[in-house]
Amino acid sequence: MRPAFAGIDFGTSNSTVGVVSSGQPHLVPLEDGQVTLPSAVFFNFEDGRIGYGRQAIANYTDAVEGRLMRSLKSVLGSSLAHEKTRIKARSIGFMEIVGLFIGHLRKRLEEHAGGAVESVVLGRPVQFVDDDAKADAKAQSELEAAAHAQGFKHIAFQFEPIAAALDYEQKVTREELALIVDMGGGTSDFSIVKVSPQRARSFDRKDDILASRGVHIGGTDFDRLLSIAHVMPRLGYLTPTKDGKRNLPASYFIDLATWQRINLVYTAKAMTHLRQIRYEAERADLVDRFIHIVEHRYGHALAALVEKAKIELTDRSSAEVAVTLPGAAFAAEITREGLNATIARDIERITETVGQTIRDAQVKPADITAVFLTGGSTAIPLARREILSLVPQASVIEGDMFGSVGLGLALDAQRKFG
Repeated sequence: MRPAFAGIDFGTSNSTVGVVSSGQPHLVPLEDGQVTLPSAVFFNFEDGRIGYGRQAIANYTDAVEGRLMRSLKSVLGSSLAHEKTRIKARSIGFMEIVGLFIGHLRKRLEEHAGGAVESVVLGRPVQFVDDDAKADAKAQSELEAAAHAQGFKHIAFQFEPIAAALDYEQKVTREELALIVDMGGGTSDFSIVKVSPQRARSFDRKDDILASRGVHIGGTDFDRLLSIAHVMPRLGYLTPTKDGKRNLPASYFIDLATWQRINLVYTAKAMTHLRQIRYEAERADLVDRFIHIVEHRYGHALAALVEKAKIELTDRSSAEVAVTLPGAAFAAEITREGLNATIARDIERITETVGQTIRDAQVKPADITAVFLTGGSTAIPLARREILSLVPQASVIEGDMFGSVGLGLALDAQRKFG
C-alpha cells in the first residue's frame, strides 16, 4: 500500500523526505539513490533548466552560466522573503524559489509513492526568528503557503527536535529522560522529552514534552563568521581608505560571506559601488580580488571552501581555504583554535539556551539520562564539548546526523494522518 502522507525536513543546508511503510519509517531517495538533498537551486542560463541539490551545485562549480541559490530556509520570516532576485531577463521572488524546491521534493516523493501524496508534516525550528513571535508566525505561514502552492492539501507542523525524539524513541528499551540536541545549518533546537517503548504507542505526547527552546544559530552562521574573520580580510575587509580616516564599508564583505545574501553582490549597482571603493582603498589590490570573485560569480564556491575547511577542522588542527581564481589567487589558513575563538560567542549562546531548556523542564541536569545528537553542527568539537558538559552523567547517543528529523516527521505524519 503506497504511503498517503509524509514528513518533510526542509533544511537550511540539506533536506529529507520521510514515509512510513510496513510500520517502519524510511527516507525517500531524492537524488541518485541518496536520501539527502542539498537545499540548493540552480537556474541554468544556457538551457533554461532548473537544477536541484548536487546537480545544482555541480552546474555552478562547472562554471555553467546561471544563478545558484542556497540557504533558502534562512529567508523565512526575514525581510528577504518577499524580495526578488534577477534571473536572466526576469525577477523572481525568494518565496517562489522556496516553492520550486518544495515542489521538487514533492515530485520525488510521489515518484517513490507511485501516486499523489497530499498530506504532510513539515519540520520547523523551535524559533524561525529569535525573540520575535510575529516574525516566527510569519515564517511558518510563508512555508505553509509555499507547500499549499505546490499541491499539499493537508499540512501540519512539528518542532524538529521533537521529530528527532520520535526517531530516537524507536530504539530505546526503557524509559529515558532525554535531551534532544538538533543543530542544523540555520538553527539549533533543544527539547527535554520523556521517551519509552510504552510512551511510543501513545497518540497524545504533549505531557511527555517537558520543554523546548531554540536559537537562530547554525552551521551557516559559523561559515559566515569564519569567512568574515579569516577570508574577507584577504579581500580588503577592515582595510583603511587612502586617507586613513576610515575603513572600507563592511556591507559587501558581509554579504559575500553570507550564503543567502551572496547574490545581492552580483548586481550592476553593487559593482559600481565596488569600483568606487577600490578607487578609495589603500589596498586596491585586495579589492581587485573581491571584484574578480564577483565578476566570476565565485561567491558560492568561496563559501563552499569555507564550509569545507570548517568540516575538516572536526578532525584536524588546521585547514586551508585556497582560491586559485585568476586575479584572485590567495590562501587563508584556519586553525582549530581560530575556529573556536571565532564561534565562541555563538557557542556560549547555544549552551545558555540548553541550560535554560533544562531549567524550563524543572529537572536537574543529573536527571537527564540520555543526550541524543542530530544535525551536522553537532560534529563541531567545541559545541559538543560545551553542551555535554552540562549533563556529564548522561549517555550520548548519535542519531542519523542528517536523517533523524525526517524519519521522526514521517512517524508524526502517521499519527496525524494515518
